[in-house]
Amino acid sequence: MKKVYVSMICDLLHAGHIKILKKAADLGDVTVGLLTTEAIEELGERAFLKYQQRKEVLESLSFVKDVIPQETSSYKENLIKLKPGYVVHGDDWKTGHQKIIRDEVISILKEFDGELVELPYSKEISDISLKNQLLRLGVTGHTRQARLKQLLKIKPIIRIMECHNALSALIVEHASVEAKQKKINYDGFWSSSLTDSTAKGKPDIEAVDMTSRLAMVNDIFEVTTKPMIFDADTGGKIEHFEIAIRSLERAGVSAVVIEDKKGLKKNSLFGNEVSQKQDSIENFCKKIKAGKSAQSLDDMMIVARIESLILEAGMDDALQRAFAYVDAGADSIMIHSRNKDPEEIKLFMKSFRAKDKNTPVVVVPTSFNSVTIDEFEKMGVNIVIYANHMLRSAYPAMLDVANNILKNGRSMESEEACMSINELLEFIPGTK
Repeated sequence: MKKVYVSMICDLLHAGHIKILKKAADLGDVTVGLLTTEAIEELGERAFLKYQQRKEVLESLSFVKDVIPQETSSYKENLIKLKPGYVVHGDDWKTGHQKIIRDEVISILKEFDGELVELPYSKEISDISLKNQLLRLGVTGHTRQARLKQLLKIKPIIRIMECHNALSALIVEHASVEAKQKKINYDGFWSSSLTDSTAKGKPDIEAVDMTSRLAMVNDIFEVTTKPMIFDADTGGKIEHFEIAIRSLERAGVSAVVIEDKKGLKKNSLFGNEVSQKQDSIENFCKKIKAGKSAQSLDDMMIVARIESLILEAGMDDALQRAFAYVDAGADSIMIHSRNKDPEEIKLFMKSFRAKDKNTPVVVVPTSFNSVTIDEFEKMGVNIVIYANHMLRSAYPAMLDVANNILKNGRSMESEEACMSINELLEFIPGTK
């Protein structure tokens, strides 16, 4: 019997999978290369079930002889090892981000006279359609909350985008491009105190209360599935921070960022142009410890944001604080800068990583926006937050439309700048 290789995610086993596996079994002994969680993320997808759970399902099928891990999206390692007579796949990978994988498979099979067998894609049922139906039902708070830590274990770097209401969150949830032969998505949301307060017409001075912000978080969570990092400004008094932590944990937030400043909060990008004071290392460490003690589970992260570079306190101060905050229990640190030149961020990362290889580091490149995601990854950065771009892009567009309607005395000239009514209606699930 010839060896037959079938690569699968098999998160939700359905009739389409069975059809492919039965056809493969007609050709010979079937080995399923089951994609690991890391390989699935590489494709820009996500799995509901763990690898071992998916493996046990496949092993229960009589027409599957063996199940082995496929560690990457590439078939190369397994094909060279097995040298199968056939590879069986649906015909849905001839275009798009998987085409490069298909081309590689064809090239490798030629080396040992193997054959690619492609079956018609089951349009009536698919993993994607089933998952979309499940996503409409939503996810539990605990499932969402734990997602960020899971992503940090399997992805070298995580992309987070700001959202300030449910509509902007839906855009982030579904945003996707194909680049470098991969499907690229955002991994989660940033709930910004700046954009939350601006959207309400209030200054960014912690003027919007936690109850109001939590209501927005709940609105977002009702229609999305991805994890959220929450901007908690200074965290307030230690006693208030403990209460906030419990509320955010119950809501399902994945990480809470607090900055090491005290007094009336002013936006960091003002730097020393306004009166801003850093908290003492001792007191801020107490706040971190209190926040961690207030948690009932360990799935939510506390991120300690360091303002030393913002306030020109120097690199040594920034590093001293970083190591102290990690020792106090911070799950991650955020290093912030308002310089357009990223050199001080690079220097910080080099110095920090020389001593600490594991603690996740977050950056917010609002000022040093020339740095690419790949460059951040090389520095050792784990999370990149695009902190205010959804709001900043939306308001100029709205202002332009509003002025044009006044100018022309009608709305016709502004239609090109607007989403069509039909698109708007179809964008929100359940409207049509």
